[in-house]
Amino acid sequence: MSHQHEVGTHRVLILGAGYAGMAAAMQLAPRTKGRGDVQVTLVNPQERFTERLRLHMTATGQPLPEFSIPELLAGTGARFVRGWVTAVDADARTVRIDDDRVLSYDTLVFGVGSVADTAAVPGVEEHAHTLDSAQDAGILADRLARLGRGTVVVGGSGLTGVESAAEIAERHPELRVVLLGRGEVGASLRPKARAYLRAALDRLGVEVREGVEVAKVLPDSVELAGGESISADAVLWTSGTRVSPLAAAAGLTVDERGRVVTDAALRSVSHPEVYAVGDAAAIRQGYGVMHGTCQGGMPTGVHAALSVLRELKGKRPKPFRFGYYHTPVSLGRGDGVVQFTHPDDSPRRIFLTGRTAARYKEFVTASPWPTYGRMKKMPSSGAFWPHGGRFTRTHRTHRTHKDEQ
Repeated sequence: MSHQHEVGTHRVLILGAGYAGMAAAMQLAPRTKGRGDVQVTLVNPQERFTERLRLHMTATGQPLPEFSIPELLAGTGARFVRGWVTAVDADARTVRIDDDRVLSYDTLVFGVGSVADTAAVPGVEEHAHTLDSAQDAGILADRLARLGRGTVVVGGSGLTGVESAAEIAERHPELRVVLLGRGEVGASLRPKARAYLRAALDRLGVEVREGVEVAKVLPDSVELAGGESISADAVLWTSGTRVSPLAAAAGLTVDERGRVVTDAALRSVSHPEVYAVGDAAAIRQGYGVMHGTCQGGMPTGVHAALSVLRELKGKRPKPFRFGYYHTPVSLGRGDGVVQFTHPDDSPRRIFLTGRTAARYKEFVTASPWPTYGRMKKMPSSGAFWPHGGRFTRTHRTHRTHKDEQ
């Protein structure tokens, strides 16, 4: 069935309530509340907001607060629709939910995010755990708690793999933790910061295997490309991500990874009534295409919302500008590395380690929930989001403190 709307109402449909989608909803809905000519609808499979940055903590049995999306939206004028997006028709401007409902839109904010790439290596889909949701992380936590003295293999030596391996090793010292990856652990860090990270993993007892390729995941082992087999009582897969095929299937112009190609204002180059935000978007800046992080996700959602507001006033949306500020890595609860970066994400000389780094990371990656709440209460002010432990206010461009110096 189609959702009926009042004639003359501009329907803004936001798909996905991750960091970017929530930022778009909370920036846009309070500013259009009571107008009568704008309807904001947010679609998400769950009512609970998932703090993906902290799922490695959930995976080791550490409880996290539960945040209700409908409760936060209450009073903003936005509607919440719970369901899975199963199809997008960009020409008809409709979205199918759970195969049995159809929602129409005038403006679409596409923020369905990404998931672990479980299709590239045989056996991953069937035998490996992922950190795609709080439920997935909870299932892994239950498994780890029952293992006794088994072996856990973490596939993927990127920062998610490093944080997960460290967290598991710290919380479950009785387990053997093996971290496998094609690349060097901490490759994006300065040499001294990388050396600290390696030493911390050594202290925790994590066995690091670099330059290896996983060929297959079996029920009780991981097979490497050279034929070597590593026994595994549990496998956590963090190697690479993939985006939803919805955008490509809808006929939107996408890049080689399936991300929506955007113009300078975050609009689809093929369908300008569609804004793409967060991991679902291929957003080109002067230094290249942004990579998906919460650090960049929230500002894209804010920018899309402010751009929609400008368009509703008959104005052109402004270009999106963003530069990276830091790469924080937790190494258990009391240790970490924070590599400060240039706007293009290349490492600067400055970095933090140890407890100072751990405290810094907890501060700057604190739950965005209070930030969303401030957006709700201060609709007449600018956009706010965490950047390097401070809140940046902007009306015109999105940039980190490094850009502003």
